[in-house]
Amino acid sequence: MNYDTLDTSRTQRTLSGGARLLFALHLDGPLFVALCLVGAVGTIVLFSASGRSFDVLEAQLLRFGLGLIAMTLLAQIPPRLIRSVSPWAYVAGLLLLLTVMFTGDVAMGAQRWLDLGILRFQPSEMMKLAVPLACAWFLNERPLPPSVPTLMVLIAAIGVPTLLIAEQPDLGTALLVVAGGGMVVLLAGLQLRYIAGLIGLLIPVAFVAWGFLLHDYQKQRVLTFLDPQSDPLGAGYHIIQSQIAIGSGGVFGKGYMNGSQVQLEFLPERSTDFIFAVIGEEWGLIGLITVIILLMFVIGRALYLATTAHDTFSRLASGSLALTFCVYVFVNTGMVTGLLPVVGVPLPFISYGGTAMVTLMAGFGILMSLCAKRKLVGR
Repeated sequence: MNYDTLDTSRTQRTLSGGARLLFALHLDGPLFVALCLVGAVGTIVLFSASGRSFDVLEAQLLRFGLGLIAMTLLAQIPPRLIRSVSPWAYVAGLLLLLTVMFTGDVAMGAQRWLDLGILRFQPSEMMKLAVPLACAWFLNERPLPPSVPTLMVLIAAIGVPTLLIAEQPDLGTALLVVAGGGMVVLLAGLQLRYIAGLIGLLIPVAFVAWGFLLHDYQKQRVLTFLDPQSDPLGAGYHIIQSQIAIGSGGVFGKGYMNGSQVQLEFLPERSTDFIFAVIGEEWGLIGLITVIILLMFVIGRALYLATTAHDTFSRLASGSLALTFCVYVFVNTGMVTGLLPVVGVPLPFISYGGTAMVTLMAGFGILMSLCAKRKLVGR
């Protein structure tokens, strides 16, 4: 007897209306609703942060809509097909990164984009998905926890695109690529002695990065993190103004569109990297906690779905995608509050931006595909 088919039929009979439609589209209802709620909050906050710009609001809604379409389409792809495509997506991403290195567009001092005439995009965003999927594919047929030779291959597979992205330079995206691949390795059951060895390896890597890889402005960000007041009108300005905005909001905030740091434009990058400070000033501690609870629900639900996946590849890949989303939230809130250096990581679904939002929604579409209850023939 095909128990998967029987279980699917029983589940469909217990659902009604919109829930049945989401189930038929392999979309998880609670996660889908939570993502829409976060997107709605982001739209409301962004309208204030952008100075009541309807153009920005329209662009954000359009990108969120495209993200929903991408998520829905990817959720329809059978997990078997995603697994088979994963290594080829990784190779294609590496080739695109090499193309960026030699012929990519330069903007604001960074060479990150490919211009195809009708489309301009960042191949580095693709690697946020391709790296964890490729690592999960590599580990799928191998014994776990991974052996030393397997770890060496994974370190190289993660390290090569990370270095190419860091060279663009794009330290924030490089960090997220490392996080995506690293989460797969951790979820594979990495032994404690290997974890200790990798942590020890980070020390000489950090010295090499400081001496040869990091640009001057990136080094300044680290120094500013340690002492923002050393350059209050220069490199430390972002952090200081962000902390002022959050602190001045108090418990209940100054009110929607009433934040002085935001509306008088004292807070830099208020629509993108520092939008969390906008929430703190206008909505106060209550607003910050509400947003964090919503984001934590998304992470928790995604991790729960990962535990229901059918095979090793699906569990590793979906778990990594969920934890990478957690890294987004942790790094952004940490850098806005001064607990981490500024590395240019947006707050998911709230910060203004197109490519990152669509990439995140695509990741959740893949996660729902890998964890959906399907008929056995559809795997």
